[in-house]
Amino acid sequence: MSATTTAGVRPRAAADGANRWVVLVVLCLSLLLVALDATVLHVAVPAVTEDLRPSAVGLLWIVDAYPLVCASLLILFGTLGDRIGRRRVLLFGYALFGVASAMAAMADTPAVLIAARALLGVGGAMIMPATLSILRQVFPDRRERATAIGVWTAVAAVGAATGPVIGGFLVEHFWWGSVFLINIPLMALILPIGRWLLPESRGGDDGPWDVLGALMAAAGVLGVVLGVKRVGGGEGLLGPATLVPLTAGAALLAVFVRRQKRRTHPLIDVGMFARPAFSTAVGCIVLAMLALVGLELIAVQYLQLVLDLSPLETGLRLLPLTFAAMAAGVTGSYTLRRVGPRRMVGWGFVLTAAAVSLLTLMGQHDRPALLTAGFVLLGFGLQSTLFGAYESMLSEAPADRAGGAAAIGETSYQLGAGMGIALLGSVMNAAYAPGLATLHDKGVPEKAGAAAANSLGEAYQVSAQLGGPLGDLLRSTARHAFIDGLHITLFVSAGLLLLGALAALRLPRVMDCTVREACPTEEPRVPAPAAASAQDRPGRRIALPARREPAEATGSGRAAH
Repeated sequence: MSATTTAGVRPRAAADGANRWVVLVVLCLSLLLVALDATVLHVAVPAVTEDLRPSAVGLLWIVDAYPLVCASLLILFGTLGDRIGRRRVLLFGYALFGVASAMAAMADTPAVLIAARALLGVGGAMIMPATLSILRQVFPDRRERATAIGVWTAVAAVGAATGPVIGGFLVEHFWWGSVFLINIPLMALILPIGRWLLPESRGGDDGPWDVLGALMAAAGVLGVVLGVKRVGGGEGLLGPATLVPLTAGAALLAVFVRRQKRRTHPLIDVGMFARPAFSTAVGCIVLAMLALVGLELIAVQYLQLVLDLSPLETGLRLLPLTFAAMAAGVTGSYTLRRVGPRRMVGWGFVLTAAAVSLLTLMGQHDRPALLTAGFVLLGFGLQSTLFGAYESMLSEAPADRAGGAAAIGETSYQLGAGMGIALLGSVMNAAYAPGLATLHDKGVPEKAGAAAANSLGEAYQVSAQLGGPLGDLLRSTARHAFIDGLHITLFVSAGLLLLGALAALRLPRVMDCTVREACPTEEPRVPAPAAASAQDRPGRRIALPARREPAEATGSGRAAH
């Protein structure tokens, strides 16, 4: 069978009957690995430091190379998939992810590990938007697509949250390279399955791909994310290391947007942002991720430094958040149909703000019931918000622009995560440092007090060096200052979440389920045509087909050639 024929049959088979749900399993498994890799290395950093002896800058790049490269290339590969085929880009991503994982596991120098992490970022950027755009194609019916997106977002949450747990287990029982080795057998399995099962599709635009615009977008996003991460690392906003990449990145993105408006065949339809539902959904994704990642970072510090839990115990304590997120994702389709996007996203923000307010009751002593209740509410609320926002964004975008829309959503996801670390981390540092200002008056050396003001972890190191009553005093004061800073940060986060609830008022009140024609209770199996006709190609956005149709006939993409 020729490649053309195979490409023509596969989308119809995948979009019909139970096969579409098998496709969803494959997409979710690939997304799970990508999300897992974003956090699995965090608990292995001490082991990597002891083995490879990287410099401080080298260690920073080992951790940051993956998310930086991934975030910067999402738009490039998302729009490339619209042009050359989303399945093709996804399969290349699988292969590259497996090779880079082997390279990272066997790395014997910091430079090799940084290069491997960067290649993992390239593979992740190929995989993430492709999974979402293929999902958009395989599930043309909005009600079924809502269920699929619920599963998809739940898997993303599971991967990010269980990364530290799996990483902690592997590092304790094997060596740090094992956190990468787990990718290889799964990719070796999923690559042939994906090649056989996943449908191919492309966008409806036959114009030339804007290579310069794609590179401009990549450089612009890289600059912005790098600047935001430097702020989160404690560097001043006006320092050259922060200001230069932020300014250059913002300028490149502004030129990119202007370029896209003028082109006949743009990479991204900037006009999508003129639609209130689309732009609001993107903003809600940024706000939700800002809260989630910033709060998770602070929660991990609290559990490890205040409650003195191990990395594995910390990961286990965060599992209620994961299970709540899974529940919100699985039930999200039903909730969306019942209450509509506006209420689902808005009340998700409100529920998360209530959870954050509850967590302000945390103190220096362990309160497992309080933490569990707070994490459950936090996971359910944020996942409901992310589900409603992703579903609204993807349904608002035309099917032939699914790759670009998915790339925008994923870039917003990464940008929100970086902003969360930068913003809430800065608030935490600003609230924590003044609590140690009086140490010098109590006999603690000024240099020791200044070092302790950088972070609670550094305060513990300084107190151990001082020893005696002064060391105990510094340690106790730092713990109290951290708790006070934690409470202030949580209140700031709650305020941002309530702003998100107000922004959600711009979303549609009800789920747009306009049907084109009455559909029977039992769907007849209609053989699919060999290729989509001209009238079947995407010319207007259809909110919800009345019946499931083959993927090519719904305007999801052209037959592969």
